[in-house]
Parts: sequence; structure tokens; C-alpha cells
Amino acid sequence: MKLNKTVVAMAISAMILSACSEDEKDASLIDGTQNAASGINDASVSGLNNGSGLSGSAMDGSGMYPNAAIGPEFSDPSNPLSKSTIYFMLDSSQVQDDFVPVIAAHAHYLVAHPGQRVVMEGHGDERGSREYNIALGEQRAKSVASMLRVQGVGDNQLDVVSYGEEKPAAFGHDEASWELNRRVELVYQGK
Repeated sequence: MKLNKTVVAMAISAMILSACSEDEKDASLIDGTQNAASGINDASVSGLNNGSGLSGSAMDGSGMYPNAAIGPEFSDPSNPLSKSTIYFMLDSSQVQDDFVPVIAAHAHYLVAHPGQRVVMEGHGDERGSREYNIALGEQRAKSVASMLRVQGVGDNQLDVVSYGEEKPAAFGHDEASWELNRRVELVYQGK
């Protein structure tokens, strides 16, 4: 209930502050299909870097792994747990096949560590209205949470929040930046 009130409050605030036109959102929508031309997949995203140290891995802007304090597997680049960012296609909340093993690794870890909690932080790029991006970010986070639940992760271990376009990973106004901003970040909370 508390999360729903927070999301509603964020949506109301976003409506008040909305400066994007609906025409921009409509122009960016694709008629229900995914934009395969964006080329986002595990291999291409891991090569992307916006100059701040962010890439397809779980590194934050300082070059550190934010979940590394949980265990060494989170800072081992060869371990799927080191990837805590799930990227999405334009106007989509469907998890791409490339990220299914990453989510499965996190599910396995969470099932083995029932006292551990994770927050799925949903994000969108700057295109579209703030309200639309808040809703899309929430749908993306819920998609990841749903996949974790199916693999045995308990509801008490999962929290969903959406930031919409408010916390970009990349500040550019081009496709490369937008690809980095269409994401869900898995952020582990202390025990």
C-alpha cells in the first residue's frame, strides 16, 4: 500500500512538472512491436560506455560494483551476478532473452539467501511524458520482479520502484544514451 501511494504521489508530481508534449511520445511509439534495429543485447550493451564508467555491468560511475559488499561474486565480471542492470527495447517492458540468465542468477542467489532483499528500480529514457515514463519504468521493474518470483524468490525479498526518466544513466540526447537509460537496476539492500 505504501509503495502504491509513493507511485501515485510521484505520478501526480510528474503531471504537474510535465514539460514533454504528448506528440513527442506518440512519435516515439512503435505500433506494439519492438525496435530490433536498436541492437541492444548483452554483448552490445557491455561495450557501451557513456564516459561515466557505466556499462552493461553492475559498475557504478565510480568504477565500483555497488552490490560488491554482498559477496565477491557480485564483483567478478565473469559471474552473471556482476550484471545488475537489465536493458529494454524502446517502449517495451518485455525482458530480452539475453538478460534471462542474469535474472536467473539473481533468483538463484536470492532463493539461497532468503534474508536478502532487492529493489528493482525501473527507468525510462527522456522521450515521452513523465507520467508515461513513470508507468513504463514500473512495468519494467514488475517484469523483472515477476521473473524472480517464478523462480522461487519470495515477495518479502522484492521491492519495485520507478524513477521514469528522472535518474538517467547517460545524459546525452541520442540513441546510445537512450539505450542506457531504458533499464531496471537491481539494488540489494542490507540484511
